[in-house]
Amino acid sequence: MTGPNDKKLEFALEINDLTVSYKDKPVLWDIDLEIPQGALVGIVGPNGAGKTTLIKSILGLLNPVAGSAKILGLEIDQGIKKIAYVPQRGSVDWDFPATVFDVVQMGTYGKLGWLKRPGSKEKKLTKEALEKVGMLELANRQISQLSGGQQQRVFLARALVQHAEIYLMDEPFQGVDSTTEQSIVELLRELRNKGATALVVHHDLQTVKDYFDWVVLLNVRKIAAGPVSEVFTEANLKLAFGSRVSLGE
Repeated sequence: MTGPNDKKLEFALEINDLTVSYKDKPVLWDIDLEIPQGALVGIVGPNGAGKTTLIKSILGLLNPVAGSAKILGLEIDQGIKKIAYVPQRGSVDWDFPATVFDVVQMGTYGKLGWLKRPGSKEKKLTKEALEKVGMLELANRQISQLSGGQQQRVFLARALVQHAEIYLMDEPFQGVDSTTEQSIVELLRELRNKGATALVVHHDLQTVKDYFDWVVLLNVRKIAAGPVSEVFTEANLKLAFGSRVSLGE
């Protein structure tokens, strides 16, 4: 039996008429998106296309000029707890005096609440997440002493420890080696197989078909969105990037 609210349960994210501007210049313009639950979604477009802006808008970090977003049918302020966020590595202050373990354990604070101290349960979850990304042996190392790939693994572990329903990742493959990249892809697939949804800002056009189920092509406006097999075409890429782009063979 269906009801008027059933549609909400079909989508991890619903974005309606979203427009975001910086100093009166539109960065996203009239974006409509419905992202299904349990999909790996690549967000693809040229520099300045609004990919990071889209992520930050979903998180409620930016105030749109118009439009709205819903998270699993909920308004942003209610649905935000269902999201785990992996920011661009370059946007993080890696000189902050914290250990690997400390940073990952911070991921438990949202459900724990700021007035309670992490206990044995949170420490166990932190160790499990670190083990999953191959960083448990470096748990006591200062984050400033890590390589780029290790830093990315730490932030992935911080997201994993939240056991979220939606993961938003802003360029998680940037500056990492191929081993780390493949590890991240395998973890994303594991999350998807458990029913989670992941949106990933991604630049390497050659790996889109291998990594993702869905793709969103952006260039300030939505060029196309849907299953990779239907949307990731040379015609759509040329609309997003210009005539210079080719998928090749």
